[in-house]
Amino acid sequence: MSTYFKTADTYVTGSMTLPQKYYTSQDVFADEMNRIYKNSWVCVGHHSRVAGAGEYFLADVLGESLIILRDKQNQVRAYYNVCRHRGTRICEESEGRFSGSIQCSYHAWTYGLDGTLIGAPFMKELDGFRWEDFPLNPVRLHLWEGFIFVSLSQTPQPFEQAYAPLLNRLQRWNVGGLRVHTRHVYDAATNWKYVFQNFNECYHCPTIHPMLNKFTNYTSAENDLVEGPFLGGYMNITGGDSMTMTGRMCALPLGDLSTGIEKRGFYYTLLPNLLLNIHPDYLMFHMLFPTAPGRTTIVSEWLFNAEAFDKPDFRPQEAVDFWHITNLQDWHVCELAQLGVTSQAYTPGWYSPRESLLAAFDREYLRIME
Repeated sequence: MSTYFKTADTYVTGSMTLPQKYYTSQDVFADEMNRIYKNSWVCVGHHSRVAGAGEYFLADVLGESLIILRDKQNQVRAYYNVCRHRGTRICEESEGRFSGSIQCSYHAWTYGLDGTLIGAPFMKELDGFRWEDFPLNPVRLHLWEGFIFVSLSQTPQPFEQAYAPLLNRLQRWNVGGLRVHTRHVYDAATNWKYVFQNFNECYHCPTIHPMLNKFTNYTSAENDLVEGPFLGGYMNITGGDSMTMTGRMCALPLGDLSTGIEKRGFYYTLLPNLLLNIHPDYLMFHMLFPTAPGRTTIVSEWLFNAEAFDKPDFRPQEAVDFWHITNLQDWHVCELAQLGVTSQAYTPGWYSPRESLLAAFDREYLRIME
């Protein structure tokens, strides 16, 4: 078993990678989903995806299909995608807009956007049937800085308590007022933890990301969240004004950026599934949805200042292309790591001084799992 040490953001000799079973075992994977994903607040998207009343999208969390929508009172809601009549899945399209109600195609049971049952053919003729007893089953939901979090736990930790270290950290970028421009879905043949760990270090950047390495010096990294479920910090942007194909800002600034942070990229990982990548003119985030020990669906979205969309110098593709290329490089090397860890030759290796956040991630992970 590896040796782990409680420490600040400094390297401690003896911090080693996790044993093989944590990346390959189906039993460990099932335990992770139950202990970590089911008992945590899971991010499913940004509220700008459901900007108008009736707009919805589907989210798959732990094999459960969820309907995420905005109702007529401008409230974002989440429901299980299950009709209360005979359990039929209601929505098939991954996103769309309800005209004003939600109807199951099987027997036309119909629900308001607030989940109440408003139509059920012939059920009025049934003595003892109480309409108010059969709304859509709701899912616990919390909005934070525009991000939509859901919990499948019956007794989740209050969001404000669980996310206390982060509650005011994103205010300077006006994240709740940003707007989604592009969304990519990736299927990576790797364990979800490799994606977390890869995001938490730039030790690999000179060899894996030659383009990214032109615009930032990985030795400039400073971390301000170094223990627990939330980790990360920033790196200086040295080869231009932003991390884009040209090195120039491609949109309006995200917020009122004070002197000293206007040329920095901020990178945070939020257990269990949200990775934040914040730059002066855009925010990209990843959501991780593990499907097997060696398979992870990664949903990536690019957000911009809502006012930028109508500006003639809005060039979002410069940011999208930059990180799409970088993402593919990251997923590929994570897949190589997954291939390697399955070998009988694999044994835990020592972390370098540039990988202190990975050791911190492992400590928190093992605290939950063991």
